[in-house]
Amino acid sequence: MPSHASKLSALGHSLAQLRADALGVSAFCAQARAQEPLLTALPARYGEVWLGLLDRLESSALFSEESCSFSQSALLDNLDMWLQKAKERLSG
Repeated sequence: MPSHASKLSALGHSLAQLRADALGVSAFCAQARAQEPLLTALPARYGEVWLGLLDRLESSALFSEESCSFSQSALLDNLDMWLQKAKERLSG
């Protein structure tokens, strides 16, 4: 079974692929939502934030950048920040 650190690393790699348009939003979100063991290893608030970011990311994919009320690139930055904070939390 992969460790939490390897799961976070895999999510980081998938996020980089998403940024490079090598992975679609739906595929990324499916992978990201399938991380229940990782989310339960973190305080509940982490899961709430993660799922909220994924909801907004999926919503943003339905609209062009101009018509969406939040920036997809800002969401990706927030997902990256979440991954960094989760790594710190799990290693500390």
